[in-house]
Amino acid sequence: MVNYQRILKDCFWDLTISSDEIQNIVKGGDMKKLNILFEKILLNSTALFHDLEIFDRKRLETLLENYKIPQFNKEYALRRKNMAEVYFFDKPLLIDELKWGV
Repeated sequence: MVNYQRILKDCFWDLTISSDEIQNIVKGGDMKKLNILFEKILLNSTALFHDLEIFDRKRLETLLENYKIPQFNKEYALRRKNMAEVYFFDKPLLIDELKWGV
């Protein structure tokens, strides 16, 4: 079950958007809006893995693959992206501090 209130609180504190609008973005095909929604969740969600499940697996994979790491908060964004890739798609973990035996 998607907790839209948490997503709104965590990720959209700076914008006025409703739960219905988020649902419409996820169901729609506007890649610009999907990328904005994805980035807001990726960088701000306190329940990252749970909230990323708002996207179907194929769409999530595409969003992760196409995500451009911003210069601002580069290290943070890179870590969050890699954690999502590891969790959802068994990609290699690139964060040394989280690796076992390092």
